Amino acid sequence: MLLTEKMKENIFSPSEQAIIHYMFEQRENIQDKTTKQIAEETYTHPSTLIRVAKKLGFHGWMELKNIFMAEMDYLNSHFNDIDANFPFDAHDNVIAIANKMAALNQMTISDTLSLINNETLQKATYLLNEAEEIKIFSLNNNLNICHDFKSQMVRIGKKVDLCMVDQGYAAASCNAHTCAIVISYTGETSSIINLIPMLKKRKTPIIALTSIGDNTLTKFADCIFRITTREKLYSKIGSFSSNDSISFLLDVLYACVFSKDYKNNLSYKIDISKYYDHRKSSNKVMEENNRDHD
Repeated sequence: MLLTEKMKENIFSPSEQAIIHYMFEQRENIQDKTTKQIAEETYTHPSTLIRVAKKLGFHGWMELKNIFMAEMDYLNSHFNDIDANFPFDAHDNVIAIANKMAALNQMTISDTLSLINNETLQKATYLLNEAEEIKIFSLNNNLNICHDFKSQMVRIGKKVDLCMVDQGYAAASCNAHTCAIVISYTGETSSIINLIPMLKKRKTPIIALTSIGDNTLTKFADCIFRITTREKLYSKIGSFSSNDSISFLLDVLYACVFSKDYKNNLSYKIDISKYYDHRKSSNKVMEENNRDHD
């Protein structure tokens, strides 16, 4: 759940609610203000700010303020000109729709890229590269997006299993040499979260793809990648943005694993493709010239 959503819950006293209202009203302006200044401007006591932070699950006011500011910065970036839930309207012609879908895709990629952490990406690349097997757990609609990732990884000799049925048994067959990719937009999907205890019991490293903010999945993952978080659960035309975000993250993970042994992976992929791919094309762009790829 986003912090800004949690802040809207009915869990605060009137004085605490004054702090919440002030934070939403002032937003970025609270960055350089002290607890004493905020207390004076809200006619509260500095201890009230601490109570608000504690109720929201933070150790203190500074931690709450830093997370709030980071979330504000994220929510204010990239999607100023388009609504991920309704990227086009009933009056748009087909070319306008095409242009708006392209803009949504571009914004989604930029947004997702901004959420990638270098250290996390390095660690995930290592886990995937060293794994004897990679298992992907998610709902079927997300697993359908993962077919291309599996196909790409198989082409460089990696074993990938999309766990579409009997996910509990698939989790039970994991071990420390397996790497689990767990995908959940909310991070709270019960059928997915119920797999976590078994994966932890089997000492299986977990790479999570999920929304920004705290959720159950993030509490147990070894590496966390954030899906662009702009869509409602169902009040939307389609899951365009979240799907594009997941696809991009998987492409990045594949590319990073590929890069770990670039020359051998490229040679292996091309050699196998030459053996099995007998397609022909009259288009010069697609035509293979059979020269070595150094």
